[in-house]
Amino acid sequence: MIRTPLRPLARILEARQKGENPDAIERENLRIRHEQMRDTARVRAEGRLLVLGVAFFCAFAITGARMATLAASEPAEPRAHTQGASIVSSRADIVDRKGRILATNMDTYSLYAHPQQMIEPERAAQALAGIFPDLDEARLLRDFTGNRKFVWVRKKLSPEQKQAVHDIGEPGLLFGPREMRLYPNGTLAAHVMGGTRFGQEGVHSAEVVGSAGIERYFDALLRDPAREGAPLALSLDLTVQAAVERVLASGMMLMNAKGAAAVLMDVHTGEVVSIASLPTFDPNDRPMPPVTGSPADSPLFNRAVQGVYELGSTFKIFTAAQAMDLGLVAPETQIDTKPPMRVGGFNIGEFRNKNYGTLSIEEIIIHSSNRGTAKLALQIGNERQQDFLRKLGFFEPTPVEITEAQGGQPLLPKTWTDLSSVTISYGHGLSSSPLHLAAGYSAIANGGYAVKPTLLRQPGPQYGPRVMSERAAERSRVMLRKVVTEGTASFGEVKGYQVGGKTGTADKPRERGGGYYDDKVIATFATIFPAHAPEYVLVVTLDEPVDTMGEKPRRTAGWTAVPVAAEMIGRIAPLLGLRPDYGVPDPIHLASD
Repeated sequence: MIRTPLRPLARILEARQKGENPDAIERENLRIRHEQMRDTARVRAEGRLLVLGVAFFCAFAITGARMATLAASEPAEPRAHTQGASIVSSRADIVDRKGRILATNMDTYSLYAHPQQMIEPERAAQALAGIFPDLDEARLLRDFTGNRKFVWVRKKLSPEQKQAVHDIGEPGLLFGPREMRLYPNGTLAAHVMGGTRFGQEGVHSAEVVGSAGIERYFDALLRDPAREGAPLALSLDLTVQAAVERVLASGMMLMNAKGAAAVLMDVHTGEVVSIASLPTFDPNDRPMPPVTGSPADSPLFNRAVQGVYELGSTFKIFTAAQAMDLGLVAPETQIDTKPPMRVGGFNIGEFRNKNYGTLSIEEIIIHSSNRGTAKLALQIGNERQQDFLRKLGFFEPTPVEITEAQGGQPLLPKTWTDLSSVTISYGHGLSSSPLHLAAGYSAIANGGYAVKPTLLRQPGPQYGPRVMSERAAERSRVMLRKVVTEGTASFGEVKGYQVGGKTGTADKPRERGGGYYDDKVIATFATIFPAHAPEYVLVVTLDEPVDTMGEKPRRTAGWTAVPVAAEMIGRIAPLLGLRPDYGVPDPIHLASD
């Protein structure tokens, strides 16, 4: 800023020439300067007052808005949060094919203690032991009276337990909010759900991670925040699953079996609509894995997927289908099944040493002849038999989306000899799971295409490569139908629903010393329905069943697994949308050459 002098020389000289007083010039300039200074100060003061007024207005506006928000909200106790990495605890729901909840989340609380803040640790330990009988009062007292600064008491509390702890009135007992996984249907589909556990934990949150089943298989997907909580839709039908488990449990008890499994599968999509294994468990309170004994005796063991068994005569239809597909035989081709028959130094016998004489291929399946199937296997040959079973999926674990599926590795012979081909042709010498068998029968039911079992909802048919001709598959279906109408599965008929299937009764191998038990079997019935246009495959397997309602104990599948499967089909077929039809021509009369 340029400062103007109070006594400018030019004006002073001019005033002296005119005879004026030079001091008046100085006074006038001083007055003007003071007025300018006063105006500047006034403008500055007015600006400051304006800024201060705006600041006060904003402060009062923010305060008023916050007071209005608090007045309209629910009261909540403020919580102090510790600094640290955030824990993602949100987990997506799991629903069935119709959107019904199978697994969801529930808000709960954890209980922890700060012993240094406790007033009466002895009374608190005694009260907590009364609320939670599984807690050790002596150990709680040691933790509360020792040098520890933090003690976990319970990771999950029910609302009633939380209130009971709150009523103790101990300031050193504190609650932390968290999420827990809830399975509202209890034991229903427990082996599919698997279960969860807490992963990374904090006082105020904990991540829920899958520990088994589909929860573990899709753990990353279920915890992915990018999905914005979209539920995982499974192929299971909750209503059908409930019916299957109820009938299976009743059948297991009625037939005095130690365990049971059932698989219901869509033959066109590979969708597993229901899968059950008994005994079962509650995933809300998942038991610990056993440390002694056989894993198969634990309720955690999934017999439908992990259990690999010799499934007996259910395999015979695969042998017949392959032989017809290769053009080696036709349904009416005659095979001499009279004894003796020796392969690799071993006699090949029939059930109860029967002699069926000469049978057609169709009759071999209807009467379940071991020798007839064995001779077909020898015609097929070792390599072609292996290739066919490999295409059907019997050489690898099933690709179904649960962690335990990888444990269901089929047991194959170390050396595939002629004897191996013969015994495998009628279901011995190769162990597989009921789910493997369901996938194999699906190829026969859908016209010859391999399908992969899946627990995810599919948009439509999911056919794999063709494994047999449509004609061979059709002829095989007719044979399966005749097994029910004329053969070993006569108890499998369900009025209004044409059922086809094959029984299988396999002696259980001894755990030690080799050989087989004389009085322990795996009984299986593999069915397709409706037989004229198959939509579903159902496999029912009973472990060590025995029917004691007759004069003598009966263990064969025709007396044990077949009635259970028939009752199951009668219950679930209407639930699947299959209307009973009493006027459909039987496929037995539709497959003539």
